[in-house]
Amino acid sequence: MSEKVLVVDDNAVNRKLLNVILVKAGYDVAEAVDGEDALEQAFAFMPDLILLDVMMPKMDGYEVCTVLTRDSRTRDVPIIFLSARSDTEDKVRGLDVGGVDYITKPFHQQEVLARVRNQLKIRNLTNQIMRANEELLQKQRYLDLDLRAAAGIQESLLPKQAPGIKNVEIAWSYKACDQIGGDIFNVMRLDEHYLAFYMLDVSGHGVPAALVTVSVHQTLGPQTGFVTKRRLTVPPYYEIVPPGEVLRHLDKEYPFERFDKFFTIAYVVLNFRTGGLQYSNAAHPYPILIRADGSLEILDKGGGIIGVDTFHAFEEEEKQLYSGDKLILFTDGLIEAENDRDEFYGEDRLHSLLQELRHEPIQSLLDGISDTLNTFTQGRKPRDDISLLGISFTEWQG
Repeated sequence: MSEKVLVVDDNAVNRKLLNVILVKAGYDVAEAVDGEDALEQAFAFMPDLILLDVMMPKMDGYEVCTVLTRDSRTRDVPIIFLSARSDTEDKVRGLDVGGVDYITKPFHQQEVLARVRNQLKIRNLTNQIMRANEELLQKQRYLDLDLRAAAGIQESLLPKQAPGIKNVEIAWSYKACDQIGGDIFNVMRLDEHYLAFYMLDVSGHGVPAALVTVSVHQTLGPQTGFVTKRRLTVPPYYEIVPPGEVLRHLDKEYPFERFDKFFTIAYVVLNFRTGGLQYSNAAHPYPILIRADGSLEILDKGGGIIGVDTFHAFEEEEKQLYSGDKLILFTDGLIEAENDRDEFYGEDRLHSLLQELRHEPIQSLLDGISDTLNTFTQGRKPRDDISLLGISFTEWQG
């Protein structure tokens, strides 16, 4: 369809001349004889561009331009002023009220066409940009909905309640960053003697990282054969898979080449009747064992990142828990949280706080960590997910 131009001039000769020039160039042209007529024609004709005389009866061009640029129907229509006045002051006033260009009478055919073409080209490009921007905004809205749904699915995999074991108290905390991330943790009762805990952090953010966390969560389910292994000949006809072997299985199942992701994980098995604890760690921030006397033991045995150096060994270590001992697992979002001076929360601050709060119930201890972190960062949204998992042990009485 031809682009539409409205010519507004109280001089019939000027209107006729502009009409001939524009129609010959392929434009669809309408005419208005004064300011009031210009407004009626503009709203009825809905032009792509207006050539507007300044000096007219009833309403001058400046008044007409002011009305048109304030109306939602015509505010984006470019207006080129026509005037015999060539003073800079007149041109500036025209631009101030919303005009985009200025043609001085007597006008020349090529100048009129050049200015009309330029302004219509600018308008078309602007409209294309606005449409593209709206499409991007719509896609972003859909993406945000998808991300919120994915975040909801991921959070639904977090533990709902702790296993009801009278000598083990368990608490956790999860603070998500702006982007859906790759943190996940779980607490599983394997049988009448054993619990398993793990915390992992997949590289990167977004849906790809979240999908890997969901997959690992399913892989580490109690009935999958990764954490318990069936034996058909000797009661109880299964065995608890040692942490190092669990990590070796994960390393085999999640090579970087397959998922374009790697992850760190700390995996712990606890015999809650005896307090015997066995763990292995795949390049994850080391779990911290808080003894009742305030001493800290860093659980640093394990191996490399899952998925990067496939089939390497993961060292294991055993610890004995006693009444009053606590175990803390966390992701690097905690110790790498920054304040406004670009300082990290850091391990030293965490260690000091754990010693200070060692006698607190495990939930209060985690709350204390969250409170000091919030104070340190002044409540800023974290750049990475922050996950905490705490276990408190008392001697078995049953």
